[in-house]
Parts: sequence; C-alpha cells; structure tokens
Amino acid sequence: VQLQASGGGLVQPGGSLRLLCAASGRTFSGYSMGWFRQAPGKEREFVAAISWNGGSTIYADSVKGRFTISRDNAKNTVYLQMNSLSSEDTAVYYCAAGSRTYTDHVRYDYWGQGTQVTVSS
Repeated sequence: VQLQASGGGLVQPGGSLRLLCAASGRTFSGYSMGWFRQAPGKEREFVAAISWNGGSTIYADSVKGRFTISRDNAKNTVYLQMNSLSSEDTAVYYCAAGSRTYTDHVRYDYWGQGTQVTVSS
C-alpha cells in the first residue's frame, strides 16, 4: 500500500491542523493505521493509531484529549485532527499501515513520506 501524508503547515500555539493520509494500492480497510512524529534530534515517537474498522483507537499520553484519529475506508483516508497545538508538537508527522494498532514504529509495514508541522508564533 502506498501512503501520502498531507495537511501540515505553520500554525500558531493554540491553533489546530488536520492531517490526512491517503492510501492506494492494497486494500486500505485491511490495515490498522498509525501516526508517528519525529522532531529534529529526537527518536520517532508514537502519536495515535486506529484499527481497521475504526472501532479501536489509542493515543500517546502527550496528545490525549487534544488529537483525534479517524478514518474513512470509503475514501481510503486516515485523519489526525490536532487541536491546542504547542511548540512541543513541532515535528515531521508520518502515517503508517500495519496489521494491528501497534505503538512501536518498527511493527508497521508501510510508511508515508511525512508532512511538516511547525507550531510557532
């Protein structure tokens, strides 16, 4: 499956962004999807994941209550709604597809190219 992430940009602290990850190729609905992020000089970290049918979601503690992951299998797209953004959220955000909602990035099979999110005034 090929993944294309988009929706990143520059936003002020406290603002919102919605990231999208469009999938093509193999059956999108057969995969769990995850979002990860990587800031300069830091390890890639888990953000959120959603099961194949959207029935189960998990979040990193750092984004709980602020970020929401969702998916539309008819559109082969997974979303990450990000609210109340702070400078700590600045990173390149990646979407990934895997067999389950893992929090470990090495468990995912397919990756998008990443989209930059910068939170700054």
